[in-house]
Amino acid sequence: MTTANTTAYILDAVRTPRGRGKRGKGALTEIHPQELLAQTLQALAERSGVEARDVDDVVIGCVSEAGDQGANIARNAVLAADWPLEVGGVTLNRFCGSGLQAINFAAMGVLSGMQQVVVGGGVESMSRAPLGSDGGGVDGNNEHLRARHFQVPQGISADLIATLEGFSREEVDAFALESQRRAAQAQQEGRFDRSLFAVRDPATGMLALERDEYPRPGTTMEALASLEPAFIALGALPAGLHGETLDEIALARYPQAGRITHVHTAGNSSGIVDGAAVALLASGDFVQAHGLKPRARIRAIATIGSEPIIMLTAPAPASRKALAQAGMTPHDIDLWEINEAFATVPLQTMRKLELDPAKVNVNGGAIALGHPLGATGAMLLGTALDELERRDLTTALITLCIGGGQGIATIIERV
Repeated sequence: MTTANTTAYILDAVRTPRGRGKRGKGALTEIHPQELLAQTLQALAERSGVEARDVDDVVIGCVSEAGDQGANIARNAVLAADWPLEVGGVTLNRFCGSGLQAINFAAMGVLSGMQQVVVGGGVESMSRAPLGSDGGGVDGNNEHLRARHFQVPQGISADLIATLEGFSREEVDAFALESQRRAAQAQQEGRFDRSLFAVRDPATGMLALERDEYPRPGTTMEALASLEPAFIALGALPAGLHGETLDEIALARYPQAGRITHVHTAGNSSGIVDGAAVALLASGDFVQAHGLKPRARIRAIATIGSEPIIMLTAPAPASRKALAQAGMTPHDIDLWEINEAFATVPLQTMRKLELDPAKVNVNGGAIALGHPLGATGAMLLGTALDELERRDLTTALITLCIGGGQGIATIIERV
């Protein structure tokens, strides 16, 4: 049994709204990502009541660490937030799992007894530092690695999984439509309001964005069905060492698929957005010494690797690993947040773990709300925590698929 002194408590979690990630069309595109993260840190300090000087470190996930997001954005955001100079910051990259990994590393620091208060979270301005802007591609342009493990783009992987699982275009579109419906209901009922804060233009102080702007509540099955599959042309590109197409490379590893049925579109895949999110973790000693009331604790954390071509299937084994650590089964979890990188990811995870869809992504997911890469995991944790409180439930599991064949999972429990 975990004691108070060896527990990583979650004191609070905050996030920006998600802004459309197209330069000039989204409300956050002209705000530097350091400033997005800095405002998030300021909001966390204001809401939690914990002094910034008590923070031992700030751990931040960011996928495209280039240009405006280079130069250790964690440390620069601490400076931009006007936090004490003694507070450090470190930036990490576990692709789409980066924000949740940052929180898990923060929890590890607290659980080890080496740190008392740590901020974990993530940031991504996809409008200013688009995916791939670091120039590394999927494999760092290493031809020797490519000969051993050819990593196809995630869209090809998603369509391959859908083919192997037998998910039809209608099924993935229906999932996408439900994501839009749930997100619209959550916005209308103010379910995101506890975590959200309004982002302001740092130059003028004017309001920039106060609610997620990506959702399309008017989406219909007819509109989704009219969209062309996004990865047919990509799959036909010759990319292999001997001129094989990307589809052929994937099928060489999974010949049982026969041929890849391309079902994913812009409507049933995650949206490109900007945003930041953080959570504040503290030890039992700090909580007791300052008379604080934590909202939850970290119950279990896990990461796992998976085969790179079918890289999006790791949420299920990562979740099983975390559940085993906690001595739990999937049915012990009250709410699930499974990142909607593509519709097939939560569909496949729900099938493998035999989950009740009514407990999964109850407020919609990245298909409706958008997926700000390095920030998403932290956003999902905050969303899960808010919803546990709203429904007076106890446990949630947050999990994401990760490029290169990885998965991450975190179990939180209200206290």
